[in-house]
Amino acid sequence: MNHRVSGDAPPSGAAGQGPIKLAARRPTGGLSGIAAIPGDKSISHRALMFGALAIGETRITGLLTGEDVLRTAAAMRALGAEVARDADGTWRVAGRGIGGLVEPDDVLDMGNSGTAARLLCGILASHPIFSVMTGDASLRSRPMRRVTEPLAAIGARFVAREGGRLPLAIQGTEDALPLEYSVPVPSAQVKSALLLAGLNAPGITRIEEREATRDHSENMLRHFGADVTVEIAGSGRVIHLRGQPELIAADVAVPGDPSSAAFPLAAALLVPGSRIVLPAVGLNPLRTGLLATLSEMGAAIAVKNRRVEGGEPVGDLEAAHGKLRAVDVPPGRAPSMIDEYPVLAAICACAEGTSRLRGLAELRVKESDRLAATAALLSANGVRVEIEGDDMLVHGTGRPPAGGGFVVTHMDHRIAMSALVLGLASAAPVTIDDGRFIDTSFPGFVSLMNGLGAAIAEA
Repeated sequence: MNHRVSGDAPPSGAAGQGPIKLAARRPTGGLSGIAAIPGDKSISHRALMFGALAIGETRITGLLTGEDVLRTAAAMRALGAEVARDADGTWRVAGRGIGGLVEPDDVLDMGNSGTAARLLCGILASHPIFSVMTGDASLRSRPMRRVTEPLAAIGARFVAREGGRLPLAIQGTEDALPLEYSVPVPSAQVKSALLLAGLNAPGITRIEEREATRDHSENMLRHFGADVTVEIAGSGRVIHLRGQPELIAADVAVPGDPSSAAFPLAAALLVPGSRIVLPAVGLNPLRTGLLATLSEMGAAIAVKNRRVEGGEPVGDLEAAHGKLRAVDVPPGRAPSMIDEYPVLAAICACAEGTSRLRGLAELRVKESDRLAATAALLSANGVRVEIEGDDMLVHGTGRPPAGGGFVVTHMDHRIAMSALVLGLASAAPVTIDDGRFIDTSFPGFVSLMNGLGAAIAEA
């Protein structure tokens, strides 16, 4: 394995471009090589936002250049921060300080990014400015009420379409109130939005979550100098944030996104003869649920060269093909792998036995109804699958699925990539209706996968 491929390429999906059908078939040989995974999307969004709220210039390396993150960069510019990318790929953000953002001249278009939209609601709610936010057809169908309802308690006003959907008009408050809120359903997006709002409110904002969710916001708050404490409360956490700090610009090194790494990782596990290395992937303990699950399935995965970069643990992942057994995933693991369930379901389709993935209610409000879309993906390719309440049962046979199906992606990048990974392991090729939206989170996905030896092409 001496060749190296990278997924850090500019987005290829042009606005207004027609659907791009893609098909994946079983390659003639195993996957091999070293693949540089694009930067972590969650950390990239937050680095731009916190940089805009800090005093001084923040330098960001490894930032994901997918469309979702570029929408956040554009929004921060529209709100008065200076955001620029150097020739070497380093991003520079000259912030305006807490409470210093200005009213945008135009509508903020967040594209396909639910993370950007929900976190930005928190920032805008605590600034005395008026703004309007919209997005693409997929984002406009997703609920925002779980963020806007608690944010209204700080004094902000929101006007949205039926069901709390975008477009959304936001009148931020001049005198934000600190919040004390218990998040009813585990959600790092809701928690982060409330913490961002609390930055511009006097006193202590207290957020309780019943199940611990990814803590990139808390880590980055400390990195930029905020006073934030976290208490363990059973399986959950209680976060206290002292409002109105002076955030100081701090350099951020963005690790490889573990949610993106899941796709080449899964392909290596499923395609015979494969062995790949994914260097510098984020290993935040609240993001490693998939690795724990794959270990229980008997996957040949090793973590090497563990280290800390930019305040986040990282390591090099090495994965190889091997036999896999069914797994029963507890509901408490969902927050640490919520984005990986579609590709995990594809892996389970190739494992021996029936896997049960529990507690997937959160999947119903992602880019699509991912629970239904994942089940449809598998059914279209000859895999027996059942949904029981918020659980999914995947009946694997230990052999390659039939494949040959046509998958409707519902403009969901993770459904698209999961279907293509399944196609690499199936007896017949798997085709998706549209691959344009893959670039929102994983720019250069097809070229990276084909560089490892995959067989993905326009249909």
